[in-house]
Parts: sequence; structure tokens; C-alpha cells
Amino acid sequence: MILRNKKPDDMHAGKWNGLGGKLEPGETPEECARREIEEESGLKVTALKWKGLITFPQFSKQEDWYTFIFLAETADGDLIDSPEGDLHWIANDHLLSLNLWEGDRIFIPWLDQPGYFSAKFLYQDGKLLDHQVIFYP
Repeated sequence: MILRNKKPDDMHAGKWNGLGGKLEPGETPEECARREIEEESGLKVTALKWKGLITFPQFSKQEDWYTFIFLAETADGDLIDSPEGDLHWIANDHLLSLNLWEGDRIFIPWLDQPGYFSAKFLYQDGKLLDHQVIFYP
């Protein structure tokens, strides 16, 4: 996990996030996940497991965000001093005690469930208003 505490004017400042970022032209979601994890942590992911898709309508600057959720099952390398924030290995049973976005507290437990999910989280001014989810086997 990364504590977002290094970038000025970061909408995630003070919150803990998984690693990730925006797709570059021509990238698949898997290529993006591998690239972003390496850029933000120095780790090269050797195995990804797709878990779901979350949409965040008008989450930032009236833009919709579409997030592809992966678990990085294996990786090689050493952690770097990330330009995004402080990196820490967090035990799964401590994740929900971190300062997270409200919706993260809802979807993180889904990562341990079998199958996949498609969800929508509706925020306004940084506050979660509603969410919905469909689970797939």
C-alpha cells in the first residue's frame, strides 16, 4: 500500500491506496497495472489476477473513472523511494484500519471472495453517497 503524502495538491493526500494509475494510449489494463506498479514501487509484477471493475462517476473534475482491480500475486525487485508517497507492506487483517476512501472499506473484502465483481461507487465532494455491485462466479 502507499500512503499518499508526497505530491502537492493530491486529491488522495493522507489516504492509503493500492498502486495504480491511468492507462496510456494502446495499453491493456494488465500492461498499465504492471507499468504503474513498477513506476510507483520498483517491483516488477510477474503474476496478476483480475478481480473486478469499479466505476466512479464524476469522481474528479467531473470525469468518470474506470478502475480495473487486480491482485499482484508475485513480484520481483526491491521497493524504491516512491514519488507518490510512502510504501508499506500491510497485513491483510490491518488494511481496514488505515485511512482509506470510504468505498475502499467496502470493496477490499471482495478481493478475498471467489469470482469477479462489477461495481459503481458514487462520491460527491469526497463523500461516498451510494454504491452497487454485481458478483460473478
